[in-house]
Amino acid sequence: MLPGNNQATRLIWIVASVVAILAMITIPVSSNNNGTAELGVRYDGRSLIVNGKREIFFSGSIHYPRVVPEMWPTILAKAKSGGLNAIQTYVFWNAHEPHEGQFCFSGNFDLVKFIKEIQKQGLWAILRIGPFIEAEWNYGGLPFWLKEVSDILFRTNNDPFKHHMEKWTKKIVKMMKDEKLFASQGGPIILSQIENEYNNIALAYKSDGPKYVKWAGEMAESTDTGVPWVMCKEKNAPGHVVSVCNGRNCGDTFEGPNSPDKPTLWTENWTAQYRVFGDPPSQRSAEDLAYSIARFFSKNGTLANYYMYHGGTNFGRTSSAFVKTAYYDEAPLDTFGLVRDPKFGHMNDLHASLKLSRKALLWATPSFQALGEFIEAYIYENKEDDVCVAFLSNNNSRVDTDVVFRGTKYFLPHHSISILPDCKTVIFNTQRVNSQHNARTYHASEEANKDMEWKMWQETLPTFDESPLKAPRPQEQYKIAKDATDYLWYTTSFELENEDLPMRKDIRPVLQVSSLGHGMYAFVNGEFVGYAHGTNIDKSFSTQKKCNLKVGVNNITLLSMTVGLPDSGVYLEHRMAGVRFVSIQGLNTGTLDLTTTNWGHQVGVFGELNMIYKEEESKKVQWTDPQPGVHLGWYKRYFNAPHGDDPVAIDMSTMGKGMVWVNGKSIGRYWVYYVNPLGKPTQTMYHIPRSYLKPKDNLLVIFEETGGSLENAIIMTVKRDNICSKVSEFHPAPVKSWSREKGKIVANVQDMKPEAVLNCPKGKVIQKIPFASFGNPQGVCGNLTMGSCHTDAIAIAEKLCLGKSSCVMPVKASDYGADTKCPETTLTLSIQAKCSRPKKLSKN
Repeated sequence: MLPGNNQATRLIWIVASVVAILAMITIPVSSNNNGTAELGVRYDGRSLIVNGKREIFFSGSIHYPRVVPEMWPTILAKAKSGGLNAIQTYVFWNAHEPHEGQFCFSGNFDLVKFIKEIQKQGLWAILRIGPFIEAEWNYGGLPFWLKEVSDILFRTNNDPFKHHMEKWTKKIVKMMKDEKLFASQGGPIILSQIENEYNNIALAYKSDGPKYVKWAGEMAESTDTGVPWVMCKEKNAPGHVVSVCNGRNCGDTFEGPNSPDKPTLWTENWTAQYRVFGDPPSQRSAEDLAYSIARFFSKNGTLANYYMYHGGTNFGRTSSAFVKTAYYDEAPLDTFGLVRDPKFGHMNDLHASLKLSRKALLWATPSFQALGEFIEAYIYENKEDDVCVAFLSNNNSRVDTDVVFRGTKYFLPHHSISILPDCKTVIFNTQRVNSQHNARTYHASEEANKDMEWKMWQETLPTFDESPLKAPRPQEQYKIAKDATDYLWYTTSFELENEDLPMRKDIRPVLQVSSLGHGMYAFVNGEFVGYAHGTNIDKSFSTQKKCNLKVGVNNITLLSMTVGLPDSGVYLEHRMAGVRFVSIQGLNTGTLDLTTTNWGHQVGVFGELNMIYKEEESKKVQWTDPQPGVHLGWYKRYFNAPHGDDPVAIDMSTMGKGMVWVNGKSIGRYWVYYVNPLGKPTQTMYHIPRSYLKPKDNLLVIFEETGGSLENAIIMTVKRDNICSKVSEFHPAPVKSWSREKGKIVANVQDMKPEAVLNCPKGKVIQKIPFASFGNPQGVCGNLTMGSCHTDAIAIAEKLCLGKSSCVMPVKASDYGADTKCPETTLTLSIQAKCSRPKKLSKN
């Protein structure tokens, strides 16, 4: 897979395509004695062959630990309705074996149940065993106990690591085999992955890197699963293991698999960008995402996976360093599981158009034609069978253009690809969005926030004498805390004489601390003096805080915190965190270095260790009325579940940093006071799965580290009931207007014209039309405004749409009496509708 804007690389692509076809012809699909195709998965240079059948695959990443099991059926069903036919997931070793030999495969971690649910939904599965997965998951999925194995080095030709890696990999393979979940057994798993993005670190391990890759591939293949193994971002995948692409634009960046006998597969197409605390909003347009997929399939690709299709939630302490709790919220299904349009709908239209092109993509001969600067045609054609599909590409990022292809003139918007499944008819253009848009809104729940009565308990500061672990200097945090908690206390004390203290009133002593990360709260003689933290880019930090000292014994208490473990890079087992150097500046006798005084260490905070976020355990402490400005405070109240079935969230926008539990279950870390460069928190709304809730008296517990306002920490419901459509006369007709009959593309309707379609969420109808304009309307869904060529379309919209769950609006100037000669008109209809549940009629 090579870029198409260079003549030499075009030639290479064509030659590679021909070789792939020859490989396809020379590798037969085996059959059993009855003459029917065998179960299992094979491949050649063209595609995967599943149970004897060639197929193109649209896959989406959904991670079972990031979604509660009660939501699995709904999320998977939505993914299927979005045109997917496969689901990809990692296997999370540290979640399943948190302590060596102690396993957990229940609840969110019930891997077998998840794979069976995929099969139940009629979908294929791609299992990325790793065992290193990265995934913005704590420690990249490796269990922390692995770090403490003698003489271990992760992910290299190291016997201790290979021993444990092989043992875990084979355990998962056996588990899948025992449940008959591989396609070779009639199950849904069509691919497995070993290792992950090894090219990113290979050079650091020199000759041991290739040795490890070869061993990993051979070990994986020895498990005899009956389905292929893949390695992503590994140029030299050994044997029959397939090298596959991860990235944002694999249609142009992937050099292709390392053998012409291997298919071109894409395991991660990033639907946006994962975000860390301190990040500004991350976006990737539906148009750009569609372009990348169309580009990939135009250049020999036959499997593309969206990473993520639904990101879900990093519950508890599962996210890696600094990664926020909502994971890939900008995916086609947002963190609450709601459809995010137009990304969801536009991709669905793309999938439909590629499925109409399936026969040509899988069997026809590929060719390439340059149509001008930045303008290309990738063609798959078999004249004998009258099969042909063309991808017309305008790779100029700014300029629209016209192009003549096979005697017909076509308009190509900038940075777009038009798909012609018969090499004649444009049924889809990546830049022309027919799908509706929607906007997410939050609504305070009356029943959940009624009679809010908060109670508080404050953590007490440990002393040096009370600390269970003493050492001559501050100890490294990962080693002491062992990933059991985010928190480690450091305490020490020292004596001062009167002459040590500053004589002048305008001079005050300063506490200076240097830390390897990630954050810290400092107390001097029981008084809070300040906090500091690093960033995802530079996790280490230093801080200077003025403090009050006294004659006699002074106590320094530092609460060091981590926000997840690292998840990537070389020598992961050697990473460190926590306090390194401590000193007092501004004394008459000069700087006092406290680093080598005796230090006490205590793992965790009392409330967490004693699980006071649970009903019975909460009785271990004495709760009182809340006080303002309290650091390290625990707060609790009870609430009733919101009515209905809309997703539930809690608004933490007025809080600082900490963690939230509902009925004893953590919904993740929050970090609101850490604002991004735009001056806004990275995340303020936190998902509370409805399966966590009882009808009444749900226990909400918050551990707030910095002090925050509880008044606005309220329960919300989440909706995407504001739906919009923005379609012009230049858009193609909806993809559903076309079908393939007897190998021909035929129209399903008589009048092939663009339409503005609105669909409410299930169970809701259109109750209001806040905006409808034809001409050149501006803005985005939820904030649409009239343009200079405005023609009011509200009356027509109300007639066609009110009271209906869906409606279709015409997109033609004459239907609205619009002025087609208005200089700036784009002949576009924009409409916004408000959906809600229909009001019940009174029995009276």
